[in-house]
Amino acid sequence: MGRLIRAAAGLLALCGLALAASGALAAGEAKSEGKTHRVAIQVDQSDPAVMNLALNNAANIMEYYKGKGEDVQIEVVAYGPGLNMFRDDTSPVKDRLREMSEFAFPSQVKFSACNNTKEGMEKREGHPIAIVPQASLVPSGAVRLMELQEQGWTYLKP
Repeated sequence: MGRLIRAAAGLLALCGLALAASGALAAGEAKSEGKTHRVAIQVDQSDPAVMNLALNNAANIMEYYKGKGEDVQIEVVAYGPGLNMFRDDTSPVKDRLREMSEFAFPSQVKFSACNNTKEGMEKREGHPIAIVPQASLVPSGAVRLMELQEQGWTYLKP
């Protein structure tokens, strides 16, 4: 009789663990439904077609997740020749950057400009370079992309 009670108690304990595990799994599924998607987009070419493709990718990603009622964070990182995308004097996409910044909500879009590249351009050109107001400087574009990927961000290079 004692063995029967211990076996029944063991079975109940296993059922309890299974029930708890299935509840945790369901909670995890519910959490993933409300997760924030994050993508880092690299621009390293001074080509208006590449810059526009990167912005098209960002806009399409925002629209897709907006339609699903999910949040997305996008960071466009420009370095090397791609920094021209964020230069106030040379950007062929200045108007699009402003529009995307203004109309991104509820998504978040950030534009990061490589300071290493900016300083190199300033040295070569012999004058300060202004960055569009929608962009912020990061010490290194390549390092910024590494850090974002290490934090679990998806990487995209158009």
